[in-house]
This record gives sequence, structure tokens and C-alpha cells, in this order.
Amino acid sequence: MTYAFQAEGLVKRFGATTALAGIDLAARAGTVLGVLGPNGAGKTTAVRILATLLRADEGRATVGGYDVVRDAAKVRRLIGLTGQYASVDEDLTGQQNLELIGSLLDLRRKDSRSRAKELLEQFGLAEAGGRAAKTYSGGMRRRLDLAASLVGRPSVIYLDEPTTGLDPVKREDVWNMVRSLLDSGVTVLLTTQYLDEADALADEISVIDHGSVIAHGTPAELKHKVGGQTIVVRPSDPGRLDEVDRLLRETTGHETESSGRGVLTAPADDDRVFTTLVRRLDEAGIGVIELSLRLPSLDEVFFTLTGAPVPHQNAHDSLEMAV
Repeated sequence: MTYAFQAEGLVKRFGATTALAGIDLAARAGTVLGVLGPNGAGKTTAVRILATLLRADEGRATVGGYDVVRDAAKVRRLIGLTGQYASVDEDLTGQQNLELIGSLLDLRRKDSRSRAKELLEQFGLAEAGGRAAKTYSGGMRRRLDLAASLVGRPSVIYLDEPTTGLDPVKREDVWNMVRSLLDSGVTVLLTTQYLDEADALADEISVIDHGSVIAHGTPAELKHKVGGQTIVVRPSDPGRLDEVDRLLRETTGHETESSGRGVLTAPADDDRVFTTLVRRLDEAGIGVIELSLRLPSLDEVFFTLTGAPVPHQNAHDSLEMAV
């Protein structure tokens, strides 16, 4: 299989600390690889190696078939990198920031100006393009930073926690931008502190802990790996909760759990259990305001795999995973 980027057996030590202990990462062209891990797991170290900013002690990595050490200059022309914090020059306008990147990439002045205008339009910054970046909101600066990483039309882009600190609406804006990158064939490596972000964007996910990849697969595969499905039921009449409890136990063959808010859950060993329960509830004339068959969340997956708690930040279920 041909990969847009691939790392094999990467090892990186900083003194007595082993940041990477032989990890493998790879993504097919036009897909998103999500990289999750607790604080200090080695995610950013891996990104820096793939971006030619750091050299591995062992192992090898390629981008577009080029070795990140032997062909570093060629690799740099294929990639874009957006770090955890916006790196734009706040005293320059949005247009000037992008033109500066263009000049650093040896674009002709005319081409640099044209590319800057194109990206400002694409990222909804055309009207603000003549203003100093220091007048931009946090979300606008993040969009400008992402636009800057695309000036050279990279085929692979590394996004290191691209929505950190953004509110839900601005996060969704960035998500839509990432999806638009995929439509143009760009391959994305995404590290994120938000598990719902990985669930929404990643085609495949690699979970890193203590410098090693401890799990890899699609979001659905990872959820299946750590636990089965669960049926969730909330009857519209709380007075019939006991009847629902009995039906749920009889149908699933498992004991139920109650959230204390009129919601009952039970493991489901087979998809057919769900349809059977729906039929039995209907036959009993029991209405419901919530009825679902769900896999574990990525939060639950992460906790099961690493044992690390998943704290809540603001209004989001998120994981502090800066490296």
C-alpha cells in the first residue's frame, strides 16, 4: 500500500527520557490520521520528526516517498505545519502575512499576492485581509495560521491541536476547513485535545502512550475493541421505569444500570437485541423519549486504553493532551 506519509520504528530520546519507543504511523493520501495520547506521550515529537524539525535516533520516516532525513528539502516542499498556537506576525496584515510566507517559499511576487488573496477568500478573511493580525479575534488568527500553512499547496499537512482555545462555533469552522482540504486531496495528521474532534474528522486513529502506539484503527474499530454496544432507554413516563427495567434485563440477559435521571442502560451482545426490545416496548405500550444503541465514546476508549482520566474543559468533553 502507498502512504502519503509513513513512520516506522521511530525512537527518540532526550537524555534519560525516551519520548518515542519505536512507533509506527501512516496515512493514505486524502485521509485524516488522528493521533491521541496523554500529556507527554510523544505526539508532538513524532510530528516534529515527520516535519524534518527533529531527527529520530532510530527508525525511518517518509513523506511522499522521500526520506525525512536524506531528502529533507524535498519533504519540506510537500508539507504544511500548523502548531498549537498561532504563529502569524501580529503587526502585519493578513495579506502581508501570507505574502511573506509566499516569498519565503520562493514564489514570484505576483503569484504570492494572488495566492494570498485566494486563501483569504477561502478562509473567510477577505474583508479583514488589509487589517493588522493583532486586530483579529482568536478564531480569525487561527484561520490565518491555517491559511499560512497552505500557501505552498502542500500535499500533507500536520495540524497540532488546531482548535485549542476556540469556542464551539469556531471549532466547527475549522473542522469544515479540514474537510475542504480532504476534498482537494490533502492528507492530514491531526493531534487534538478534543476526543469529539478526532471522532468527527479522523479516518483512522493512533493512540500513543509512553512513546508507543498502543492501539490503531478507525474510530468504530477502537470503540468495538474496548467494549461492546450499550442500549440506553429513557421512558416518557417515569412511573413505568420498573417495567422497562424488567424488559431490558429479560431482552439483553444482563443487569441494568441507572443514571438516577430516569435512564437505564444495559450491554447488548447482538444488534438483534435492540430490535427485540423495540418490539417489546411497543407491545407493552411504553413510550420512550430516548432509545439508542451506542458504542463506547472515544473518551471511554481512551480511558480504557491508557488509564488516564478525561477531564472536562469548558462545555466540552475533552482531553488535555498537549505535548
